[in-house]
Amino acid sequence: MAEHTESADAKVEQSLMDKISEKIHDHHDSSSSSSDSDTEKPAAESSEKKVFRLFGREKPVHHVFGGGKPADVFLWRNKKVSAGVLGGATATWVLFELLEYYLLTLVCHILVGVLAVLFLWSNAHTIIHKTPPRIPEVHLPEEPFMQFASELRLQINWVLALLHNIASGRDLKKFLIVIAGLWVLSIVGSWCNFLTLFYIAFVLLHTVPVLYEKYEHKVDPLAEKATIEIKKQYGVFDAKVLTKARETLLKNKRS
Repeated sequence: MAEHTESADAKVEQSLMDKISEKIHDHHDSSSSSSDSDTEKPAAESSEKKVFRLFGREKPVHHVFGGGKPADVFLWRNKKVSAGVLGGATATWVLFELLEYYLLTLVCHILVGVLAVLFLWSNAHTIIHKTPPRIPEVHLPEEPFMQFASELRLQINWVLALLHNIASGRDLKKFLIVIAGLWVLSIVGSWCNFLTLFYIAFVLLHTVPVLYEKYEHKVDPLAEKATIEIKKQYGVFDAKVLTKARETLLKNKRS
């Protein structure tokens, strides 16, 4: 009987010790989990904080340009191809702008030269003992032209819808931005012709994106400061000028 009571007491003590150890273990787990959650909170908060990117982009510059061969050319992924495209554009600009050559004259001269060489070669192959040239038949595919026309139609419709929205007087901010942009474009157009303007834009597309991709860690903070300052100045301009202009327009409509 005494042995039975001693074994029962030993079982009770063992169960108490197991409960105490479980409570200590649970407390340790809860404290470690709380410490882990505390360490994870700043990391989550820091990950939620977005880094400022120019023009609000969320993708790399290569993806912004479409991620295909045009993007590779603009960002100089293949230096030979990019240099060849830029060199060809420069030669074209020099030919038409500096040497004052005309497009129709150039096309006619090129066709005259090519056709003369092929014609003489085809008729003189028996004399010079050369095989006649194999002139391939050229057919322009329909699909690329249809895709280009469809994309051009979408862009023109978007511009027309934007102009309609501005002309209807619904957005004063867009109206002022478009007026300022057209005014600047008219000034630039008075300095140079369309070909020179197109060439300048082409050169900028081949230089500015690749430089920005290389130094974006320096450009983005400066752009963020400039954006904050522009928004601040716009807020002042809105409070002093645009608000009064809106009130005047409303009064004129009511009267």
